[in-house]
Amino acid sequence: MRPSITTRETAPRKAIAALIAERHGHFTAADLLADARRSNLTIGRATVFRTLDLFAEQGALERLDLPSGEHAYVACVPTEHHHHVVCRSCGASAEVADTGLQAVVRQIGDRSGYRIDSHRLELYGLCPTCRRVGAQ
Repeated sequence: MRPSITTRETAPRKAIAALIAERHGHFTAADLLADARRSNLTIGRATVFRTLDLFAEQGALERLDLPSGEHAYVACVPTEHHHHVVCRSCGASAEVADTGLQAVVRQIGDRSGYRIDSHRLELYGLCPTCRRVGAQ
């Protein structure tokens, strides 16, 4: 899925969007830098990080906090609020609707006295393919 660019379309941003479109599942900035090197693209580390931040602000990417403590990104279709399930073996990910969680968030807000403005949830496990092949 190619992130939608709504700001100035510079050559590095276009190149990074193309690299993201080739990826399946989550990826890190280091993954994109390695992809760029393999493709003989001269894109700096700072440009990759700035572009990832920009795409995340636009809703074309979401940042994931992996159980390892690393930060990764996943391409998203900017739609209604959703969450992600991420395979801890192969890295595949899927968007899942926020069914029922908004009501839980409202209850937490009511009980705590907080006005909750946003939330996000990432669920980690094994995808159906990895479960079939017996990944641990």
